[in-house]
Amino acid sequence: MSQYSEEIQKRRTFAIISHPDAGKTTLTEKLLLYGGAVHTAGSVKARKSARHATSDWMSMEQERGISISTSVMHFVWAGCEMNLLDTPGHNDFSEDTYRTLAAADSAIMLLDAVKGVEPQTIKLFQVCRMRGIPIVTFINKMDREGRDPLELLSEIEEVLGIPTSPATWPVGQGKNFVGVYDRWHKRLMKFERADGGSNRVPVIDGDLDDPTLKNEIGARAYEDLRDALELLDGAGAPFDREAFLAGKLSPVFFGSALTNFGVEPFLDAFIHLAPAPRNRITADGDTVTPDSDDFSGFVFKIQANMDPRHRDRIAFFRLCSGRFERGMQAVLGRTGAKLTLSKSLMFMAQERSNVEEAYAGDIVGLWDSGQLHIGDTLFTGKPVAYEGIPRFSPEHFVRVVLRDPLKRKQLKKGLDELSEEGAVQVFYDLERMERDPILGAVGRLQFDVVQNRLETEYNVRVTFDSLPYQHARWIEGELDADEMARRSGTLCLRDIENRLIVLFSSEWMMRRIIDDYKDKPVEFIAAVQPGRKA
Repeated sequence: MSQYSEEIQKRRTFAIISHPDAGKTTLTEKLLLYGGAVHTAGSVKARKSARHATSDWMSMEQERGISISTSVMHFVWAGCEMNLLDTPGHNDFSEDTYRTLAAADSAIMLLDAVKGVEPQTIKLFQVCRMRGIPIVTFINKMDREGRDPLELLSEIEEVLGIPTSPATWPVGQGKNFVGVYDRWHKRLMKFERADGGSNRVPVIDGDLDDPTLKNEIGARAYEDLRDALELLDGAGAPFDREAFLAGKLSPVFFGSALTNFGVEPFLDAFIHLAPAPRNRITADGDTVTPDSDDFSGFVFKIQANMDPRHRDRIAFFRLCSGRFERGMQAVLGRTGAKLTLSKSLMFMAQERSNVEEAYAGDIVGLWDSGQLHIGDTLFTGKPVAYEGIPRFSPEHFVRVVLRDPLKRKQLKKGLDELSEEGAVQVFYDLERMERDPILGAVGRLQFDVVQNRLETEYNVRVTFDSLPYQHARWIEGELDADEMARRSGTLCLRDIENRLIVLFSSEWMMRRIIDDYKDKPVEFIAAVQPGRKA
């Protein structure tokens, strides 16, 4: 056993995935509240005009009430070091979520009890399944009149194709939601309402046979509760930990993040369900164990200007093996350069603290002068290269119009840094070169973010002209760019790494051209690894 094993076994690194408005940011706050990282939940401050989520540090996030960028937060629960990755729920920022899931060992899938499984939930679930990430389901908003819990379980199994095993079951619903029944420990937990949900709620042990329970939730709801529990005991899927760890079974919890009902029993169970850091497979197919004596990990996110006062640039680094120590030297796999890791941070949203040491599973913010890129591997000892994090072909395109031509240098700096973060993709026309950059994004809202950040962080004002293209493919092989440019409905560009990419006006046009080249040494690539040729 490695000298680091005990520390590593305490780590839980997980992401929360959901469709927008399912309550993800609220649940995040409540986990921090129970973990002691905040004293009152940010979304329930008395001054309503000042409401914003603790995890949403960017000013635009606070104004719009949505999560735009992944936040990393650390708290402690029952002796475990919890590394929580709060991801954007909005589909326009799905790329950031995909990258973040590469750093997670498990995921909490949050569902709205009223709406059930929604489109973005399906997409993110599929990414988790592809990566083999174990998923714990939390059905939220039980304080509202929603759908029947059994119906919700059936939908999860039918739409997502994964069996469920309810760990808790709601006692009442809507205004009569008073607690949850812990099926695994045969325990009824009732909750007392706290002030606006801003504080932890007291838990009262109860009994299913308590005659007052029927009065609290109503005779019909009480009978439904008994019938559902009897049905689950007789026909429900038993919990199988191995199936769960393989991503083939999801334990289900019920609750209300807004009122804190069900949050504490969920946390208590989650630290036992969620796995500690597990083995990682390298790009060469080798296995790296987390308790290896050699340090290694990868960068999954770059964020510039988190602190506008210092114009900083932070690389979010997931430790995969060994121990990190401030001031240590590590090799950057992409270049072979030795880096001294002297400035290291841990985060609680916008709050940051210096970190002297960390272990496999931890997320460390490394101060970066521009040397690190998304997907980079750092290591000591034997060379390691983890599988890169792909950049997906965008679906929306705009040409940048600079309002002040004297700001061209600042514009280039801003676009270079935002591109390195993965906030947007930057392309250049083959003829105009760098005069009029073109931006590509998975979702249009990303353009609003870039426009806002260029103005607030780089003092550059721009407008965008929309371009009539819907699809893009990087080119690998021999392609005559001039011949391609002569075809209608196409535009040939270069990305910032000088790779050729072709934009298409429609899917029909793209399929037609790809078919024309099927017998030629050309490939049309939908995703590439940053730092490598397509």
